[in-house]
Amino acid sequence: MESIGVFMPRPTFPYLENELERRFKLFRFWNFAQSDSDSIRALVGNTKIGADAEMIDSLPKLEIVSTFSVGLDKIDLTKCKERGIRVTNTPDVLTDDVADLAVGLALAVLRRICESDRFVKNGLWKKGDFELCTKFSGKAVGIIGLGRIGSAIAKRAAAFGCPVSYHSRSEKPDTGFKYYSNILDLAANSEILIVACALTEETHHIVNRQVIDALGPKGVLINVGRGPHIDEPELVSALIEGRLGGAGLDVFEDEPDVPGELFGLGNVVLLPHVGSDTIETSKAMAELVIENLEAHFLNKPLLTPVI
Repeated sequence: MESIGVFMPRPTFPYLENELERRFKLFRFWNFAQSDSDSIRALVGNTKIGADAEMIDSLPKLEIVSTFSVGLDKIDLTKCKERGIRVTNTPDVLTDDVADLAVGLALAVLRRICESDRFVKNGLWKKGDFELCTKFSGKAVGIIGLGRIGSAIAKRAAAFGCPVSYHSRSEKPDTGFKYYSNILDLAANSEILIVACALTEETHHIVNRQVIDALGPKGVLINVGRGPHIDEPELVSALIEGRLGGAGLDVFEDEPDVPGELFGLGNVVLLPHVGSDTIETSKAMAELVIENLEAHFLNKPLLTPVI
């Protein structure tokens, strides 16, 4: 397959990049000429850059988009369907890591782990004890989206003795968790609200001012989905004004730009979109990307087809 052209629009996990270069004819965006476009039969995207309509139109021989992510919001699926372009992603292998991080963010915000770390490192412990914080165990946890990741978060929260409820497009059978068809009701009955749904037109800004106010001044918002799930200016103002108790954010609306107003807030924990970024999971995701590409070009069934 060394002659098959694969396009990579931005740097990615080094193992994946090396394997692509070893197995295919890899074209990188930064040394790619438009004259190479006829050689491209596959594109490997990620959470930052996928395949929008303009990019798809610029690659006339494109057959498959294999994204190094579970999210599909950076791919124009409609355009891919029109062109007959196959699309794959990397579900399942990252579920545990993202779920772990969601619980970790909740613990970090409530137990003020980052602040406590700075307290010790800055030598302040010698001047007195750290302030009391809030427990996680037993808190009412609401989850937006009970798919693979949402279900894994629910399982972990339940292990902490947390009553779990959720909101999704429809009620899931036999979950054992309370379902709210109205997201405002979910927020009003949650102490911790975790965003774990896919980003679609329907879920864009699904967490707005009304949802934030329903969660309230003692509530904590955790986002391990996508930045545009939350109306970011409304979140910032709610935190500054004390209408929301705290937030743990792994994703933002305009990454890597993060609202500077959040930097000085002790009740906010910020991460650089690292939900699935462990060595083990990144390698498993990379291998799944490659296996999907190889399956396509060998005319075998795709492992994780989206289209």
